Amino acid sequence: MPRDINFFGVLLPGILPLFLLTLLLQVAIDSLLNRIGAYRRSWHPALVRVCLFVCIFSGLLIFLYK
Repeated sequence: MPRDINFFGVLLPGILPLFLLTLLLQVAIDSLLNRIGAYRRSWHPALVRVCLFVCIFSGLLIFLYK
């Protein structure tokens, strides 16, 4: 994966596609967890959402950059 992506003359970071993929996966998993009622059992639902995002993003980075 390249370090920078040239998008119409603007250099964007190479991890931007992974970030966008993480957003899509996080929204899908978040809606699934909300539908089954997992957030009613958690102490702080916003913290669970942030941790879920960080885990997905770091997992994709480790998988693709290793």
